[in-house]
Amino acid sequence: MESNSLTGIERELVLQYLIDGNVPLTITPIEEDVSVDNDNKIKPASSAIFPVALKGEQIKVLEQGIILLTNPPKSVKNFQTKNVRVEFYFNRLGLFFNTELKEVKSGLALVIPSSISRITEIEKERPLDFSATLFYAVSEKTDVHINCYPLENYRLFSKPIWSDVPEELQHKTKAYLEEFIAHARKQGTAGNGLQLIPVCRYLTEAREKMQTVEGRAEPLDIIYVDYERIVFGSKTSNMHLDAGAEYALELTFPIDSIIKTRKMFLTCCVEALYMNDEKTFVTAVCRYTSIKEEDVRFLYEKTTNKIFE
Repeated sequence: MESNSLTGIERELVLQYLIDGNVPLTITPIEEDVSVDNDNKIKPASSAIFPVALKGEQIKVLEQGIILLTNPPKSVKNFQTKNVRVEFYFNRLGLFFNTELKEVKSGLALVIPSSISRITEIEKERPLDFSATLFYAVSEKTDVHINCYPLENYRLFSKPIWSDVPEELQHKTKAYLEEFIAHARKQGTAGNGLQLIPVCRYLTEAREKMQTVEGRAEPLDIIYVDYERIVFGSKTSNMHLDAGAEYALELTFPIDSIIKTRKMFLTCCVEALYMNDEKTFVTAVCRYTSIKEEDVRFLYEKTTNKIFE
């Protein structure tokens, strides 16, 4: 089995790459968590702490393997003396290392350790109760699709409620909500506005995700569904959906514990794209444009617990 750590020669190549080029970095504080079996595991220090992105011009890498930070944001200064995870791309390959953010005479610095590792993906167990497939028409004979899965802890077929938003994020979420409702009303797409609550929540609590390979298409998150709309989210800015464009969509609902499923084939139009201030996360609010009446009935009754009339 191939090791996730780089070899000595690979590390030297990466170090020279960092020295030569303006390579953006992402820094996230970490802490040690001792589990039941006493194995050390690394996890984010707090749900309220976000990764901080540094531009290439904000760092200088010395031959000794020391990264000096130039005019770092205040949020990075708060990580001083803490262990941090540093992530970056090397020729589109996602890499990371763990180190301590230290104070030096010139400001703040990171020492590149002997071990640099490849970012690996842990396959998540996908929920079995619902999924979707979004189709992009590329040419007359070629279709490309992307899988979409419900995001954990988001209410898909029930009314989203404000208490779902973590308390420490409610102020920022409310600011987004006021802005997006005003935009939706101006465009005539607000409806009852419920779809915008998970949109704003997603944009405030999403964490930037470094990919194993830069630019690769990732599954989309499903953060809201009712009988009129579906909302997708992406933790990268390259969702590849266009406002006003129409896409084919397949919704899949298992209807028993064996193999039977109910599939719906419909089309949807992107009413609006909403991004966070940093333009790192994006959500797409999509309205169904072509859907069978029996499918509307199914979604209505599943969403409202009322009989469709």
